Amino acid sequence: MRFGVVCLPTDPWLQWRRRAEHLEVLGYDHLWTYDHLSWRHYVDGPWHASLPLLTATAAVTSRIRLGTLVSSPNFRHPVTLAKDAMTLDEISAGRLTLGIGSGGTGFDARTLGGEPWPPSERGERFAEFVELLDRLLREPSTTWSGRYYAAHEARMIPGSVQRPRVPLAVAAAGPRALALAARYGDAWVTFGDPKAAEPTPEHTARAVREQLARLEDECERISRDPAEIDRILLAGNTPERPLSSVDAFGEFATRYRELGITDLVVHHPRHDDPQWNDAPDILDKIAAEVLPALR
Repeated sequence: MRFGVVCLPTDPWLQWRRRAEHLEVLGYDHLWTYDHLSWRHYVDGPWHASLPLLTATAAVTSRIRLGTLVSSPNFRHPVTLAKDAMTLDEISAGRLTLGIGSGGTGFDARTLGGEPWPPSERGERFAEFVELLDRLLREPSTTWSGRYYAAHEARMIPGSVQRPRVPLAVAAAGPRALALAARYGDAWVTFGDPKAAEPTPEHTARAVREQLARLEDECERISRDPAEIDRILLAGNTPERPLSSVDAFGEFATRYRELGITDLVVHHPRHDDPQWNDAPDILDKIAAEVLPALR
């Protein structure tokens, strides 16, 4: 099992840099940030752009993988996103995982104007977004004409460091998105049931189990080995608090490892956020006392 941390892009660069370097020294496998324009109650506070921040992080680290959780059609066009990802993959020496999802309907979904798309259109856009992004990252030149996106001789030279392309981690909970994860994903991302307001630990585990079964069914349908797809659980978006103690983390990680999760990602503790205001040194303790055994 591998372990990662998602950090919100709110802090000054020097503080972010020290945190990233420290997480690498502690031995965490990957570092993520949210690809939003603004978010939740941070709307009137600092919020930096994800890809420049990850690019700077790539220049001051050497081992830890970097990624977005997640880039979406809400703010991104496949052509420009592919070009940014190709460049970040070069600067990081092949340490980028591009997390992608269909996008939400929160505050910043309206930032570029208009109302959030209805669910059916959101699903259609995401399907086209993923297919075009996959092609762009694989080929030196792409021409495409779809319902929502177009590309004309879009050049991606020299291409990704990682071959055949930058890995895609597809966030998916419903049947249509899980089918996309099975076809295009190098990894699948979930946090459980997105429709549950206050899910119990049992409910979340059951939702993940059902989603994993659906992912495997989709892989079988297209004759793909499901073992080729990493399975990432993003913890901290439900009432359960795996960072409340070393023992809580160990129990949580063991439970989901047995369920089939290969990668566990937690939120870096924040004193200003009641959802993630765990002890500031808990990640240090976990790295020293739990991670070696879980690996």
